[in-house]
Amino acid sequence: MKLKTLFTYAVLITALFTGCEKANIDVDTSPTATNTSGVSGEVYGIWTKGSVVRVTGDIIVPVNKSLTIEEGVIVIMDTLARPEIILQGNLYSMGTAANPVKFTIEESYRNQAHRFGKMWGGILAAKTNTELLLDNTILEYGGATTTEASSSVKLGLYKAKSGENTPAIWTSNVNSKVVVMNSTFRFFNDDCTYLEGGKIIFANNKFYTTGATGGEGINIKSGCLADIAYNLFYSTNTNALKLSNSGDRIPQAHVVAFNNTLLNTGWRRPTVKGGSVWVEATVYVELYNNIFANTRFGIKRDTKLPEDSRSVFKNSLYYGYTQLGVDQFQPSKDIVAGTNDIIGTLAGKNDPRFVNFPVSTNTDSPTYNESWDFHLQEGSAALNMGTKTFNRNFPEGLTVNGIVYTAPEPSSYIGAFGLK
Repeated sequence: MKLKTLFTYAVLITALFTGCEKANIDVDTSPTATNTSGVSGEVYGIWTKGSVVRVTGDIIVPVNKSLTIEEGVIVIMDTLARPEIILQGNLYSMGTAANPVKFTIEESYRNQAHRFGKMWGGILAAKTNTELLLDNTILEYGGATTTEASSSVKLGLYKAKSGENTPAIWTSNVNSKVVVMNSTFRFFNDDCTYLEGGKIIFANNKFYTTGATGGEGINIKSGCLADIAYNLFYSTNTNALKLSNSGDRIPQAHVVAFNNTLLNTGWRRPTVKGGSVWVEATVYVELYNNIFANTRFGIKRDTKLPEDSRSVFKNSLYYGYTQLGVDQFQPSKDIVAGTNDIIGTLAGKNDPRFVNFPVSTNTDSPTYNESWDFHLQEGSAALNMGTKTFNRNFPEGLTVNGIVYTAPEPSSYIGAFGLK
């Protein structure tokens, strides 16, 4: 949709939403794109609360412009065009727990045949992007394969070539601020995130049913400073976290990941890299208070490209329902041994006692049950076994869209969820 047309349509739509308040007093809302007929091309302004936006082709938020998406907005991506969202400017997706923002596809395509997505391209942030916020946002059914016609290929973004499966989020500006909280990533074909720069907070998110033949939950490269806390990773095809300093960008990648719960990860990619957490290439990593339940391996390093010597691994809990699982997370040359870890040598040892999750669940199954509850019960081996004596990258939080977002404080329990 051309800007002039978009602006004209916005004027008509504005009359329908005269009672709506502006979500961000600093955003230029001239060509607002709230509509039900379809948008493509340059887009910025506000998509207003509760509206439905149909994206019919690649959209680009221009440099020095912002797109604000208010609570309850449903963004329907065209499954024929399989569009990308290109951020040369900023994006603020501001849902609530009761009314999340949702990036999805038409309901008739939300089925088993498309459970690993590839139906739209993802959110790709160029070096001119300075702020990216996803709060209470659901992203699903993405990860489409790039073509010569893709905006990302034409603009030299992501891997800048056709034939690449796009992540849900890609970032590239080492000075950008990226906050993803209370959000859900599901039904993606490959990586959920591929982060090549930024000051980053990921907290209280869920990643599940992702990766058809490969793919990580959070994939971090050089140029990133990140706090990753209180996230749930279920059955990611490869790792929940891939942490690397590859790319030679400054600053050196430094990741503090704490109080996360990892379950059944890595089993659907039975190669050397399929596991739970992979560290490599001088990444400076600190891992504390994480639960590894039925993951294919423990924390795994590339012995040829190991992590920074300052890295710290402490207070992890390992649980395996099968003896094979237990045997594979035992420390070795390439499996990290942490300090104060809770780790046994027998199947069933150190049960985290989840409120509602059958630990015998097939580790090859990517199917997630929304009724599962990963809070801990009394008697859990994870209770009162965490540590709080470490520093986060952003103890004062990050200011995005004029609001301060802070990664939660570490807890005395291990994992993302305490007692019910």
